[in-house]
Amino acid sequence: MDKVETGTEELLCEITDRVAIVTLNKPHKKNALGDILTPALRAVLPELESRKDVGCVLITGAGDAFCSGGDVSGMSGGSGPVRSARERIEELTRKQLTLTGRLYDLAKPTVAALPGAAAGAGLSIALACDLRVASDNAFVTTAFRNIGLSGDYGASWFLPRLVGLARAKKLMYRSERIGAAQCREFGLVDEVFPRQSFREQAFEYARDIAHGPTAALGRMKLNLQAGLEQSLALSLALEAEHMINTGDSNEAREAIRAFLEKRAPRFH
Repeated sequence: MDKVETGTEELLCEITDRVAIVTLNKPHKKNALGDILTPALRAVLPELESRKDVGCVLITGAGDAFCSGGDVSGMSGGSGPVRSARERIEELTRKQLTLTGRLYDLAKPTVAALPGAAAGAGLSIALACDLRVASDNAFVTTAFRNIGLSGDYGASWFLPRLVGLARAKKLMYRSERIGAAQCREFGLVDEVFPRQSFREQAFEYARDIAHGPTAALGRMKLNLQAGLEQSLALSLALEAEHMINTGDSNEAREAIRAFLEKRAPRFH
């Protein structure tokens, strides 16, 4: 295990067997986002992306929650400098791009592991990950309507792509609590594990990905995400570029050797 310094106890990070385990660590506040935890999360993502000993990033929460969203106790206004609406819009745009935007574009596979509630912007962080797994007692809720807000950190972009526009509107308008089993039915989570063994099984899920061909998986991610926004012709050209590049790699050579030798490949 290799600990990664984050600058705060509100965000823990360690690398174990090629899995970077990032833990939101404010269990007394259901891991609510704030002025210490959130910048630390932003800062650690590029470092994990660049490390050769990381094949998958697993984001989870301490205690019995993933993340309850923004800390509502700090949303009522304060005594800081008065800024224009335009300044605040520009600041929030930057914050979103460098958190959920950066997470979505990370060059390595990402998994959100939900031991409990994921709400508001906390749900947006989970949705920005490539895959999600949940404890059987977990639930998600968009929550924004409950505090009279329209939503941020990509909720309105991620949700329709995962569950369809009509269901996304329902989830946003009604802010219902959706349990783990229904999340799996909707396609919001990939696997549901028993709460007693959740953390171990979530780690094994991420570990399996982390021991795959990291560069090839990164290019798969680019292919899939670009395909949502571009024409078939552009997607075919991108696939061709990535297919040739991966075909010339040590990963492909090892996989082919392993196939011929009837053994599991050893990529790392």
